[in-house]
Amino acid sequence: MVTIETIIERAKSYMPEEDLSLLIKAHVFAKEFYSGKHRLSGRSYLYHALMVTDILATMRLDIPTLCAGLLHGVLKQATDLKETEKNLRASFGDDVANIVKGATKITDVQFNSRLAYQAENIRKLLLAMSSDIRVLLVKLADRLHDMQSLQQVSRDKQLEFAQETMDLYAPLASRLGIDWLKRELEDLSFSYLHPKEYQTLAAKIHTSLADREHYVDEVKALLNQKLIEHGLKQFRVLGRPKHLYSIYRKLVVQNIPFEKVYDKVAFRIIVSSVKECYEALGIIHSLWMPVDGRFKDFISTPKGNMYQSLHTSVIGLSGEFMEVQIRTEEMDQVAKEGIAAHWAYKEGKAITSKDARLFKWLKQLVHTLQELEDPKEFLDAVKGELYAEEIFVLTPTGEVKEFPKGSTPIDFAYSIHTEVGNRCTGAKINGIIAQLKTKLKNGDLVEIITSPKQRPNRSWLGLVKTTRAKNRIRQWLNLEEREKNLQAGREICERELKKHNISLKKLIKTGHLKELLKTIACNTLDDLMRKIGSRKMTVQTIIKELQPQEIRDALPEDLVQEAVPHKGERKPERDNIILVSGADNVLTKISHCCMPVPGDEIAGFITSGRGISVHKASCPNLKAADQERLISVSWAENIKSTHRAQIQVIARDQKGLLAALSNAINHDDANILTLEATTSSGGIAKISIIIEINSREHLLRLLQHLQQLDGVLEARRT
Repeated sequence: MVTIETIIERAKSYMPEEDLSLLIKAHVFAKEFYSGKHRLSGRSYLYHALMVTDILATMRLDIPTLCAGLLHGVLKQATDLKETEKNLRASFGDDVANIVKGATKITDVQFNSRLAYQAENIRKLLLAMSSDIRVLLVKLADRLHDMQSLQQVSRDKQLEFAQETMDLYAPLASRLGIDWLKRELEDLSFSYLHPKEYQTLAAKIHTSLADREHYVDEVKALLNQKLIEHGLKQFRVLGRPKHLYSIYRKLVVQNIPFEKVYDKVAFRIIVSSVKECYEALGIIHSLWMPVDGRFKDFISTPKGNMYQSLHTSVIGLSGEFMEVQIRTEEMDQVAKEGIAAHWAYKEGKAITSKDARLFKWLKQLVHTLQELEDPKEFLDAVKGELYAEEIFVLTPTGEVKEFPKGSTPIDFAYSIHTEVGNRCTGAKINGIIAQLKTKLKNGDLVEIITSPKQRPNRSWLGLVKTTRAKNRIRQWLNLEEREKNLQAGREICERELKKHNISLKKLIKTGHLKELLKTIACNTLDDLMRKIGSRKMTVQTIIKELQPQEIRDALPEDLVQEAVPHKGERKPERDNIILVSGADNVLTKISHCCMPVPGDEIAGFITSGRGISVHKASCPNLKAADQERLISVSWAENIKSTHRAQIQVIARDQKGLLAALSNAINHDDANILTLEATTSSGGIAKISIIIEINSREHLLRLLQHLQQLDGVLEARRT
């Protein structure tokens, strides 16, 4: 049973000279504040706070962090948030108060969807921990105990917590280099997300325990003998089983049975110096044949979290793959504790440049993501940044840069500067000219070739992996699109108005342009021109809104009658769904190629004799159509009808999958119209479904629920 006394004893073991009175004071405060408060598991909140603090103490963290562990739920439970925060600052100082505040979820803001709420909480967490990494360490300890206490909560809550842990917290622990924490979070999440697979795999691992122990003993004995023969004296050889989730992931990715996973055990050799690391590597490679492409030198090129080690895979005893890691004692300490082994918060002392580099990646991540407003795009970007396997490449000056696996010279160029990215035409990789689509590999030396005539193009989005590069390319394309729309709008406006002996200059001189811009919700004349150029508004709309008599007198009678309908003449468009700008009583039809639903940005296309077909604004067919026949349309308000949408689900082919999908869709008040499913030889099912829903928000909510189903890898709209 964890108590404040056991925590104090643990803290004294690594901080014998520190005054622990603040920690005792925090316990008294927490005990009083949490009195009578319980968590979903039924245990008291104080018990949870003590467990979280004990986890932080095992990570050998400082007193402010331990105090924040005891108090991390105070602001969440507070009835008067401002007064409670003020009290925290007065009692425990800014350090503790800031960590507690940073680790507290947003509770006093209403969001229109669970997705938006989740995105804002993660955004808040990233911002807080980019200035103080201890915020994340408290959150990770909090999440670990949450995952250890999920047995008593509902199945829905278990799935929600486990998925968020797998998507966010385990990758963050990995990024910080806290390997033991990452492994435990992954295995706990795995046990709730895929309970059958977890139990089956755990049983198989237990059954093979005796054979595995014999194998480990045999390899360790041989390694000890050979290392001693070659003159190494101070070393340790360790063998530990890989955690369940890493084995499961290998089974799924490689589509192999359990018996074919040979490297269920990872061996580690701990030596005294860097020189001995490379000596041990040579000894291993002289014993067993190395596997091509499986050697990584993280000593000469440390990871962003300062992890250092040599990794190699060899064809070991009985011809199976065997993974070996070689490092010094200091490297092993960092590998176990990650950033917690380095980060030193000592009163009155500034952090070192080495400490600051440890989470430079985090500041870069926050800077890159702060421009993303769409919740789904933001969450996808976070997952992409955290999940991607890293590679390390060099600049011509020898600087090491870290990128997701699959990155190209374009990613590299944008990491240097936006203008370098915008102007890059190619690269020299290890001195050899390479195309922009070339994928970078570990250890590549990259030099970017630029040209003042080069411009980004849309195909680049399919070549890059980093969020930064994608954002910069999109910014350029959007700016270019805005300029094209501005120019097109001016040309269309001048051409159409000229037919009636009117010009833009004449409209400006009348003095009514300002009122017109207000009426049609445009800030400037350029905004108006862009809307016309992008077909979101027609010139007829301008004419319709121009009420000054001198302008009306300048227009032919037939155009006046068309632009300003008589009172009582307006009739609703078909089914009251679509409003056509500048026209009434027009037949409209929802296009089957892209199936827009209320909430989507839309545009109309004037067909030959069949009215106006309504498409999503991003529909490829619309972009390829005659631009002169496009017209501005919008959704009517308070639409109360159903709409068709097509979705695609990618999932593992397993029993009950279609039933689960059908139940989830019915539960969300949607209706299945058609369903087509195919399966690959790798056991992956691809299901295309046409459904009836009420709105875009309804569709997004449904997709979110489908994504959470057991076995579903991806659910998206097509």
